[in-house]
Amino acid sequence: MAKLSSSSAAVAALGVWVLFALLAEQGQLALAEAGYTTGGVDGVEGTVKRMVEEAIRCKPSLGPALVRLLFHDCWVNGCDASVLLERTPYNSTKGVEKKAANNIGLDGFDLIDKIKAVVGEGVSCADILAFAARDAAYVLSRGNIWYTIPGGRKDGVNSSAEYADASLPGSTFSYDELVKNFGARNFTPEELVVLSGAHSIGVCHKSSFADRLLLNVSAAGQINPVYQAALTADVTVKSGSPPYDSNPTEMNNIRDMDPRFRTASGYNATGVNTAANNTLDNSYYTANLQNMVLLKSDWELTTNDFAKGKLIEYKNNGTDWNIDFANAMAKLSSLTVTPPAGQYQEIRKNCRVINNYY
Repeated sequence: MAKLSSSSAAVAALGVWVLFALLAEQGQLALAEAGYTTGGVDGVEGTVKRMVEEAIRCKPSLGPALVRLLFHDCWVNGCDASVLLERTPYNSTKGVEKKAANNIGLDGFDLIDKIKAVVGEGVSCADILAFAARDAAYVLSRGNIWYTIPGGRKDGVNSSAEYADASLPGSTFSYDELVKNFGARNFTPEELVVLSGAHSIGVCHKSSFADRLLLNVSAAGQINPVYQAALTADVTVKSGSPPYDSNPTEMNNIRDMDPRFRTASGYNATGVNTAANNTLDNSYYTANLQNMVLLKSDWELTTNDFAKGKLIEYKNNGTDWNIDFANAMAKLSSLTVTPPAGQYQEIRKNCRVINNYY
């Protein structure tokens, strides 16, 4: 390779300086500001991606768990990893966010701990979670969803179950309540419909959809009655069989139920790959337009003309949804909230407790 002349080297150096200046100007923190001690951003992200892929291969349910975990973190205090905390000096009387009713079934904490142990104390838990959720979406979508996000997030020191329950959208929210909740975080009605598509994966506890099993709900046209009957029968079997779970889970997406359940429900799978279990795709919209979704908040999207139009659009165009979902997830991963007066943010050494508090 030919050596650069001194003038060429100077120009190259100036180009590098300008590049870093532009990155800083755009709000993408430099490596030193991000607090990374080794490996750089690419090294950290590569490690997270490898560990997430390995974890999902061993335990597929971790994929949906990571995507959900990011939403439940960023929606409350911004992306500050407050959902990971076990205890803080600022706990509410009802405990940390993990204890919130809206956070039932959260998972993925152990994997975040393992990644933290590998990438080191200099990487924030909030960055690890943001990268892990992005990588999970990539794996679950079979490579169809990808987005770039900068590092540099800091970890919060406050975690409140009460605030989490007050901040997260409820499973029985009306359409207007959902729009208000999303609007408070500068998310549009279209982005509400886009992010709801994440219910193409994962599971839901009975306590979150028990209202959907009532006969008056099907009589009012809020749920397909044949689907409701099959769902009620399945929940009853799970509740009455060992280990006698009073709050069993069901798949969010009817696509992921066994063929007998889909047949019993009268599900029309036209355009849906029913063999693609646990795949993050646009199949949620097919189910919702047939009134075959678990949550009332999902059904509520069909009650508004604009939202229903978007449901139809994404049902018919999975590529558009992949792109819009990636953009919405990048926006979600960038949510920040100014800490309350007297509090601060840090880079935690242990994702479950704030520094110097044991």
